[in-house]
Amino acid sequence: MNLFKTLTAGAVFLVSASSMVLAEAPDKLRIGLLLATGPEAAWDATLLRDLDEVATSAPHGLDISYKSINGKWGEDAKNAMELLAKTGKYQIIWAHSSYSDQVKALQEKYPDILFVVVGSGNEALGGNAYWVFKRAHEPSYLLGVLAGRLTETDVIGVVGQFPSEDVNDQINGFFAGARSVNPDVQRKVAFIESWYDPAKAEQFTNAQIAAGADLTFQLVESFETCEKAGIMCFGNYVDYGESAPDSVVASALISWTQDLNWIIDEWYDYAANGVPYEGNTRERWVPMADGGSALSGFHAYEDKLPAELKEEIASLSARISSGELKLPVDLSLPSSD
Repeated sequence: MNLFKTLTAGAVFLVSASSMVLAEAPDKLRIGLLLATGPEAAWDATLLRDLDEVATSAPHGLDISYKSINGKWGEDAKNAMELLAKTGKYQIIWAHSSYSDQVKALQEKYPDILFVVVGSGNEALGGNAYWVFKRAHEPSYLLGVLAGRLTETDVIGVVGQFPSEDVNDQINGFFAGARSVNPDVQRKVAFIESWYDPAKAEQFTNAQIAAGADLTFQLVESFETCEKAGIMCFGNYVDYGESAPDSVVASALISWTQDLNWIIDEWYDYAANGVPYEGNTRERWVPMADGGSALSGFHAYEDKLPAELKEEIASLSARISSGELKLPVDLSLPSSD
């Protein structure tokens, strides 16, 4: 009888402990965002779009909300992060660019907060600091195939932001795709040295057109320039064929959904189950095959493109998605011919 009472008491204790853990599981998540530019730039706009969708899906039953701070760098960025951390309201601080110096100064001071940095130019910190990459070289390769087939001058251009790994991989992928079908392609490359500057984007795009480019890959937002010049171009991150149908043939798309869910899962496991943070110290990105990037539809160009070209793009896309066609990540500095 005493043994029965002991076992019964132990079972009650385990049930109570289990109930206590469930009762203490978090039901709210507040995220502080530090954006490199703001929602006018596609890099930031796509994150906000996907974060809204993830919040609506309510992973783990969480009520998710966020606050964003835009355009802070250096000491200002560190102060902005610390301001978010000091309030005690934010469990995740997502710094959407090269902010590892600032996170390094704060992560030990705020060990319960999960910090995120994004892309190249960051240091792998581990612990409660996570490192997200975004690679879109695969759909960029497909855009290059389109460009290589469609160019009449054999001169194609790219206007990028900064020469950095996150930009170089796409530019190199684009030209690799173009030259895979047209070895005579001549490259024109320009960097505006800004994450968002429409005036410079227009200036450099016009320079490439003047140099003979009849197709451009716009990693920056300057599609009116293409329309004025009467040339075709390609969009980046966002499906610009919807907003600039006269010039944009297709776009290389990105999704942050899987990255966001991974980070939220990591935080939830820490908050609900006491699992220590184990921030990654190696590059982590989601390939096209798993939904990290994609090629848009052709929109207004659907009926303008040759059927055999659309079939070629569909076949290449399927081979990439199946893993049959593996495209290397080329981070070398691209240059004009």
